[in-house]
Amino acid sequence: MIKEKQTTDQCLSVLTEKFQYLFEEELIRDMCSTGNIRQFDEGTQIMDIGQMLTHMPLVISGSVKIMKEDKEGNELLLYYLELGDTCAVTLSCCTKPSKSTIKAITEIESAILFIPIEKMEEWMVKYKSWRSFVLESYNTRMNEMLEAIDNLAFNNMEERLQKFLRDKVFVTKDPKLHITHFQIANEMHSSRVVISRLMKKLENDGLIIQHRNYVEVKEFMR
Repeated sequence: MIKEKQTTDQCLSVLTEKFQYLFEEELIRDMCSTGNIRQFDEGTQIMDIGQMLTHMPLVISGSVKIMKEDKEGNELLLYYLELGDTCAVTLSCCTKPSKSTIKAITEIESAILFIPIEKMEEWMVKYKSWRSFVLESYNTRMNEMLEAIDNLAFNNMEERLQKFLRDKVFVTKDPKLHITHFQIANEMHSSRVVISRLMKKLENDGLIIQHRNYVEVKEFMR
């Protein structure tokens, strides 16, 4: 569900509080005059594969998962976006109209600033802090995607599952994960049968506790 967007004054207040250490005041004002902040419930799709990219998302609060899809429609989790993060796919399309090659879904309730992509190139010249932010964002997302490739290539499924659960806890800030075996299998590009077997093994090894509607990761339990 998409909630009502915030006013310019609300935007200035929020961005100044969150990003005054990162962006100069003039850039923050530019962001609020050209973009807008929208609130999204958990599980809301904010970008789909094939959708024309017109705005760049900047996460103000919450978390967004970035997914890739193969020809059979199977999804694979690439990385998460959290406070101050943006999507490298969108940044790469700032000089010409392009269609999205990824799917973006809110992991928890989130606030996102949407900035018209035509501003990207203009701000690269106008604001030093923006150039630094864009280059650092490219570097961060590239490293995360390389880590995802390494994880697929060199780690076995049990290690990948443990990392998946840890990443979920870091994002949600809660050791209780309300997620089904089917959802885990879908995001990890595996089968529900394999995930169910591995989840049972992790439980037998004392790493997780499975309940009817959620899973607890014992490493993070107090």
